Amino acid sequence: MEKESAIKIFDAAIDAVAGFNATQRAVAAFDGFVPDQIIAVGKAASGMCAGALAALGNDCPAFLVTKYDHTEQAMWDAKNVTVIESAHPVPDQHSLDAGLQMLDTVESMSAGSKLLLLVSGGTSALSEALPEDVTLEDWQQLTDQMLAAGYNIGQINARRKETSLIKDGKLLANFKGAEVRVLAISDVEGDSISTIGSGTGDTKRCPSTASIDLIATNEVARMAAADKAKALGFTVKDNQECLYDDVAVLSERIGQYIAKAEQGVYIYGGEPTVKLPEKPGNGGRNQALALGLAQHIVGRDDVLVLVAGTDGSDGPTDAAGGIVDGSTAADIEGARDALKRADAGTYLREHGGIFITGPTNTNVMDIVIAIVR
Repeated sequence: MEKESAIKIFDAAIDAVAGFNATQRAVAAFDGFVPDQIIAVGKAASGMCAGALAALGNDCPAFLVTKYDHTEQAMWDAKNVTVIESAHPVPDQHSLDAGLQMLDTVESMSAGSKLLLLVSGGTSALSEALPEDVTLEDWQQLTDQMLAAGYNIGQINARRKETSLIKDGKLLANFKGAEVRVLAISDVEGDSISTIGSGTGDTKRCPSTASIDLIATNEVARMAAADKAKALGFTVKDNQECLYDDVAVLSERIGQYIAKAEQGVYIYGGEPTVKLPEKPGNGGRNQALALGLAQHIVGRDDVLVLVAGTDGSDGPTDAAGGIVDGSTAADIEGARDALKRADAGTYLREHGGIFITGPTNTNVMDIVIAIVR
C-alpha cells in the first residue's frame, strides 16, 4: 500500500512540472507573441517543444535537442521539427553538432523575427560549441574528472561557461531579430537562469528585446507532491529543498531523522553529489541515496522511502532511483559494500528496490518521499 501511495505522490509531482503541460500553459498565455523559430534543448525538450506547438496551433519551425531515447514519436514525425539526440552527462560529437546548429539557427534569423527558446536541465552536456583549441576529447575528460570528484552542478557549469561559445548568454548574443522569449525548467539550486543549462538561456548579452519566464521548479513539484499526499489521507510533516550535500552525508542526516520520525509523509528536494571510486559500478546518486537511507530502517515494516530523479534517469542507467523499505538492506554488509563500490544499482535490482519510470520530459532535480505510518 505504501509503495503504491509513494508512486502516486511522485507521479503527481511530475505531472505538475511536465514539460508539455508547463510549456503549453505558458505559451497559451502569450499576448501577441508569435515565434518564427523554436529552439528546445534539454532533457525536457521534447515535451516542451510539443507543448509549445500545441499552444501555437501552427507549423512554426523547431529545432529540438535532447538526450538519446527522450524524443516523443510525434516530434520525430513532425515535418517542421528537426531533432538531434546527444549524450548526457558527458557530451559527445552529437552534442557539438547540436551546439553549432543552435548557433547557426540563431545567427541566421532575420531582423524583425521572433525566437522562442525552451531550456531545461541537461542542456549543458547535450549541446556545446567549443573553441578551436579545445577538442571533444579534452572536454569529455574534464567532465569525467569533475563528475568523479563530486563537483556540484553549479561548480561544473561555472567551468563550462568559461570555455563554451554558447553558454553564459553567448548564444543569444548572436540574435539580431526583434524579440526572444525564454521559457525555462529549473534543475538547479536557486533557479537562476545563469546556472540552468550553464546560462544557455541567459539574455544578458542579447541585443534585442528579451524576457525570461521560469515555468517549473523543484518547489512546484514538491508542493504538488504534498497536495497529493494530503489527498491520499496522509499528514505532511516536512517539505523542504535540502538535498545539497554528499550522498553519504545526506544518508546519515535524513536516515537518522526518518528512523525517529512521527507518522506522516516527508518530502525533500534538491540534487546531491557523489564521489566515485576509480572503477564505479552501476548506479547513480539517487540509487546510492536510497540504499544509504535503507540502512537506517532495516527490520522496520512501517517505513518506505522513494528517491528519484524527476527526469526519470539517474546516472548512466535506465533507472530513476530506488524505492526501499525495511527489508531492502537486510544484507547490511552487502549494502555497505555496494555503496563503497558505487554499485547501488546492482544491489537494488537484486533486492527489488530499483525504481524505473522511463523519460518524464521534465527535470527539476531530485525528490525524496518518505512515508512513516
